[in-house]
Amino acid sequence: MAKERVTVIDIARAAGVSKSTVSLVLQGSSLVNEATRAKINAAIRELGYVYNRSAANLRQSKSKIIGIVVNDLTNSFFAELAVGVDAVVQSAGFVQFLANTGEKIERQREVIASMREHGTSGLIISPARGTEAADLAPLVASGIPVVLVVRDIAGAGVSSLISDNRAGALAAVRHLIGLGHRRIAFLGGFADTAVFEARMRGYRDALGEAGLSAGDELIIGSAPSRAGGVVAIEQAMMLKERPTAALCFNDAVAFGVCDGLRSRRLEPGADFAVIGFDDVIEAKTAVPALTTVSVDPQGMGERAAELLLKQIHAGRAEPEAIVSPVRLVVRQSCGAPVERRVKEISS
Repeated sequence: MAKERVTVIDIARAAGVSKSTVSLVLQGSSLVNEATRAKINAAIRELGYVYNRSAANLRQSKSKIIGIVVNDLTNSFFAELAVGVDAVVQSAGFVQFLANTGEKIERQREVIASMREHGTSGLIISPARGTEAADLAPLVASGIPVVLVVRDIAGAGVSSLISDNRAGALAAVRHLIGLGHRRIAFLGGFADTAVFEARMRGYRDALGEAGLSAGDELIIGSAPSRAGGVVAIEQAMMLKERPTAALCFNDAVAFGVCDGLRSRRLEPGADFAVIGFDDVIEAKTAVPALTTVSVDPQGMGERAAELLLKQIHAGRAEPEAIVSPVRLVVRQSCGAPVERRVKEISS
C-alpha cells in the first residue's frame, strides 16, 4: 500500500511549530532562529519530506492574489481600507487575502510567509508596531512588490502611502483654538509609532503658534481603540486643571472619549469639544456627529491597490513615497461655547 505524501502540516505538527514557520525554513528565510530551524530540518529528515520547489514556483507564477496585512482589524478604518483595495484589485482580475497581525511582529512574519507560500503577487502592509526595515528585507530581496500603508518604515526600500498626519492635527487644533479653547488635550495612541509622532507634532505646532502650553499632562496615550478612549478621558478628567477639548488619535479613541464623557454626565459637543482622526463611516452618523480629520480610508485603499498593481505590471518598479492630503470635517462634536463647558466641568 502506497505511503501517504508527507505535507508541510505534518512537519509543523512533528516539530511543534506553525505551518508558516516551516514554510520560512523551506524558502531559506533568515527570519527563523537556528534552534527552530534545526528542529524543523530534523522533522523533515525523519518524515522523508521532499520540497517540490518547481511546483511552488509554478503556483507563484500563475497567482492572481493580492495580500493585505493590517495591524488592527478591530479598527473599522482597516475594514474600509480593505474595501477600497478590493474594489480596485477585483476589477483587475485579482483576489485579496486579508490577515490581521494584532500588532504582533511574529504573527506578521507568519502571515507574510503564508501569503508568499500561496504565490501572492504583491502585498499591501500596515506594519505592526516595532517593525523595522530588516523585517521587510526578505520581501525586498525576493522582488515581491510591496506597498506600506498608514505607517512608513525608514529605509525599507519599498513604496509607501501615508496621510499628512501633521497637517491634519495642525488644522484640528487650530480649529479648537479658534473656538476659544486654551486647555486642549491629545488623547490616545501609542507614542512609539510614526503616526503618533507626526500627529503630536501638528498638535504641538498649533499650540505653539497661539502661544499656548503643550504640557505633558495634557498628552495621554492609550490603546488606539474605543476602550482606550474611555481610559484616556478618565485620566484627563482627573487633572487639577481639566481640558475643555481634545484632539483624539483616531476616531475609535474619539468614540470612546464620548462614551467616557457621557458616563460623567457631560455631553460631547455641548460640554466638551471632541475631534477625531480618520473619518470612518460611523463618524457622520454618530450622535453627535463627529468632527474629524478625513483621511478617506477607502480612497487610501484604492490608491494603495493602484500603486501595487502598477508595480506588478511594471516588474520591479522604483519605490514611491506618497503623502496623501487630509481635510478637517467639522460636525457637531466640537461645537459648544467654552464658557458653558468650563462652568459645568468644574462643578
